Amino acid sequence: MSRRQVSSTRRGGSIPFVGALNSKSKSSPLLSVGLVLLGAFLLIGYASRGSGLFGRDRESFSKVEGDFTCTQEVQRAIPMLKKAYGDSMHKILHVGPDTCSVVSKLLKEDETEAWGVEPYDIEDADGICKNLVRKGLVRVADIKFPLPYRAKSFSLVIVSDALDYLSPKYLNKTLPEFARVSADGLVIFTGYPGQQRAKVAELSKFGRPAKMRSASWWARFFVQTSLEENEAAIKKFEQAASKNSYKPGCQVFHLNSYH
Repeated sequence: MSRRQVSSTRRGGSIPFVGALNSKSKSSPLLSVGLVLLGAFLLIGYASRGSGLFGRDRESFSKVEGDFTCTQEVQRAIPMLKKAYGDSMHKILHVGPDTCSVVSKLLKEDETEAWGVEPYDIEDADGICKNLVRKGLVRVADIKFPLPYRAKSFSLVIVSDALDYLSPKYLNKTLPEFARVSADGLVIFTGYPGQQRAKVAELSKFGRPAKMRSASWWARFFVQTSLEENEAAIKKFEQAASKNSYKPGCQVFHLNSYH
């Protein structure tokens, strides 16, 4: 079949109501002016809401679309982590996307030193994040390779989101590396199976969609890599969570460091 040309249907009199609209606009020029003013008032009113689509509602929109990250969960869980790890929270390394936000929050805690490893490019980072990079508190590094830190450089290592994008081939190398640089423990935040993520953002930033694995899958993997669960930290974390009515939006695993 031959395609119908579009241009022939867009000439003045061939479109219904165009002639009527033109004649009405000539006889009523105030109509056009009124419509323009009405549109302007609507735009001004929408923008003046302050926390509209560009503020508070933007977060809600992101969550509806599935743009939820365990890095956000780490920030919510800091009070519970402090109860579970006590003095071990004084020197922390966070690994994962948007690590600048976690490091910034941790640095506000009393007697807490914090560093971060961002596995992906931060070209669009804000001034605060770039300042952390300049100070050496945040590094951009491929976590598929050994971390640039000595063994037991940090009391606690917290990982969020990063492991969900790695295949078992790389997990076999990366996870033991995190345990190597930690002295008192390793905390891993991962997504639940079936948890939604922003697919377009994943493919453009991470190169592959996230692989959400079950708790039983992770348990088997921890055994394979000779990592033991930190039962004392698990108990304290759960007690603190119950006391604060905190329900994690991600799976949280507490592991012992290599001795």
